[in-house]
Amino acid sequence: MTITRTDVPEPISGRGIAADLMRAALNAARSAGWKVVPHCSYAAAYLRRHPDEEERRHEDDLLDEALEESFPASDSPSVGGST
Repeated sequence: MTITRTDVPEPISGRGIAADLMRAALNAARSAGWKVVPHCSYAAAYLRRHPDEEERRHEDDLLDEALEESFPASDSPSVGGST
């Protein structure tokens, strides 16, 4: 995914909208398995300021996978519970 612009209209700037756009773009890229190429200066600065965000997402994915392996969706609700 190439991020070319993150323009926010001046009357609503300064409210974190560009950061919300970046988080949404990064979530979409992660879901699709895409790498992100920041051509927009804001996108590049955002990624520099949040270098751990991608690593945190990777850790979250690994945790989700481990939980799915430990508690498969096919298990009945009573598995591991008390009667």
